[in-house]
Amino acid sequence: MRDFSKFKPPVMKRLYIPVLVILLLPLISVAQSSQPFTGMDVFELEWVQDPQISPDGEHIVYARGSMDKMKDRRISRLWIMDADGSDHHKLTSRDVNESNPRWSPDGNRIVFTSSKEDDGSEIYIYWMESGSLSRITQLEESPSGITWSPDGKHLAFNMKVNESNPKLADSKQPPEGADWADNPRVTTRLNYESDGSGYIEPGFTHNFTVPAEGGAPRQITSGDYHHSGDPVWSADGEELIFSANRNEDWEYNFRESELYAVDVESRDIERLTERDGPDYNAAVSPDGETIAYLGYDDKVQTYQINELYTMSADGSNKREIEFNLDRDISDIQWDEDGQGLYYMYDDKGNTKIGHITLEGQNSVIAHDVGGTTVARPYGGGSYSVSGEGVIAYNETTPYYPAELAVTSRDESNHTKLTGLNDALLDYRTLGMVEEIWYTASVDGRKIQGWIVKPPNFDPDKEYPLLVENHGGPISNYGDRFSPEIQLYASAGYVVFYPNPRGSTGYGEEFGNLLYHNYPGNDYHDVMDGVDAVIDKGYIDEDNLFVTGGSAGGTMTAWMVGKNDRFTASAVIKPVMNWISKTLTADNYYGYAYYRYPGQPWENFEEYWENSPVSLVGNIETPTLVMVGTDDLRTPPSEAKQLYSALQLRKIETAYVEIPGASHFISSRPSQLMDKVNNIIAWFERYRTD
Repeated sequence: MRDFSKFKPPVMKRLYIPVLVILLLPLISVAQSSQPFTGMDVFELEWVQDPQISPDGEHIVYARGSMDKMKDRRISRLWIMDADGSDHHKLTSRDVNESNPRWSPDGNRIVFTSSKEDDGSEIYIYWMESGSLSRITQLEESPSGITWSPDGKHLAFNMKVNESNPKLADSKQPPEGADWADNPRVTTRLNYESDGSGYIEPGFTHNFTVPAEGGAPRQITSGDYHHSGDPVWSADGEELIFSANRNEDWEYNFRESELYAVDVESRDIERLTERDGPDYNAAVSPDGETIAYLGYDDKVQTYQINELYTMSADGSNKREIEFNLDRDISDIQWDEDGQGLYYMYDDKGNTKIGHITLEGQNSVIAHDVGGTTVARPYGGGSYSVSGEGVIAYNETTPYYPAELAVTSRDESNHTKLTGLNDALLDYRTLGMVEEIWYTASVDGRKIQGWIVKPPNFDPDKEYPLLVENHGGPISNYGDRFSPEIQLYASAGYVVFYPNPRGSTGYGEEFGNLLYHNYPGNDYHDVMDGVDAVIDKGYIDEDNLFVTGGSAGGTMTAWMVGKNDRFTASAVIKPVMNWISKTLTADNYYGYAYYRYPGQPWENFEEYWENSPVSLVGNIETPTLVMVGTDDLRTPPSEAKQLYSALQLRKIETAYVEIPGASHFISSRPSQLMDKVNNIIAWFERYRTD
């Protein structure tokens, strides 16, 4: 069990004040430190994204995320500091979105992308010595995955090359001055829309290069394929290594990808890997002789962890590095001496940075990575490594979002460098977070969860319990800062959020327990957790509430369809009907065989039996239903099925639409407030304590 004592909620910093006002200090302390976290405080939160340490380890540049109160948007500006925490200042004088900073190999320049509101991004270069700044591109689409060539003379990046929409009939020709409707939009693609961005315009993503001093971009890859994996330069700068699916049936074999090398001059492409499964995240060793990468042989199951491999630069001598971690890893980077690799992974609700030697010796370098979602307590975060082995990363606890920290491979110099939220959170009383492990009634497995107590918690009182189910379901919650969870605690609820079976960070077997069985015994895991929290002795059993979004909304609907123990529920952006979901959502094509056997029309009974709408006749719990109007992942038609059924059954219900919201219903800070406020207001209707 993790020790949270070192991560106590913020309290007011000690002030040194004249003796004449010493007697007022208790009153001042109470007034300033006892205020709970509020919805408007969400606008004051800031967080560290994408920290990048310079090659010599002397400086760190990062994207400083915050909320624009007037425009109701999440924004990002680049800031820089010395690696000891001194000389902390904004990189440029521009007040526009800036992100994706990357140091040149010599550390003299920083490339980044920047965009004005509603405009696409462009590539900029910042010169460290002079402080000069220049835009070097005029691109048709926004670039991504920018990397420097080894000699610092060129940049590689990805960009979409658009194509025209297909037409079935000739476009109509309105008379001059007429105001006719737009022409029909025709698509013939498998994947034609994406939640959060809507309709996907036709086209393909390709690798490009551009001179670092500016000039015309040059397309390097070709063909009707998506080359979406970030390009990586070979050590001699003559090739780009990338991940793509260039197979004939690529559109339908969408989980497949291989590693390729493209000659930058001739643009000839060579395949480096070949198997039934994805290969991606290539990393070239410092000497250029070896490529490390991630991948796995696809076993067609709900959850499968990846493996770490190396091969010679020409694709020969492939081997798997065995380290028996049984965790899905990401973001591999070579260490400074080329004898091992760093990586990230989630482990029991905590995101970590690890290191493994080529011989398979494994060690943990950093804990508590993340804090960038700034909504619910999901994983995330990133890191970078200097040429001297100093690691910069974003650090979080249950009591603050991502701050900037540094460490080394032996963890000897771990230092938290920033306190972006001290001015706010030092003067808020947050809910204490407590880890809980309990035993699953189904099979005796150990299940992990967290309890968040209201500010100024009194163990001699009884409190209402609010259960918050995570989405995914192949995902995890953890000991990370969450404004939503803290707002529930501020409203006087004890909050319980569990990681039932199917959650990541507990091994492949545990994560795959939902294969052909979802929802399934994860329901019992959650209910076992409810009972374990009740056994603590401070829960009012007449005031039990439950909510969750996405897969958490699906679980919430399943729970109130299975029992009537809850006083009220709030089902947020759920899947109610797997048959309609898998034929209407933006990712409709990704469920057959991996989640349930066959397509819905081939296996109607199993899809239906796992759909919460099949239980709607059992629901007696007053239920709020909420969804974003622009949600393409769990479309509003899913939420409406629950609301309509409850209306027909005359069960107390309400339907809340968040205008313009996609599946990330809390994307805009005011939407986060709307979500939480409506859930709390619904629960308060039925709360009796």
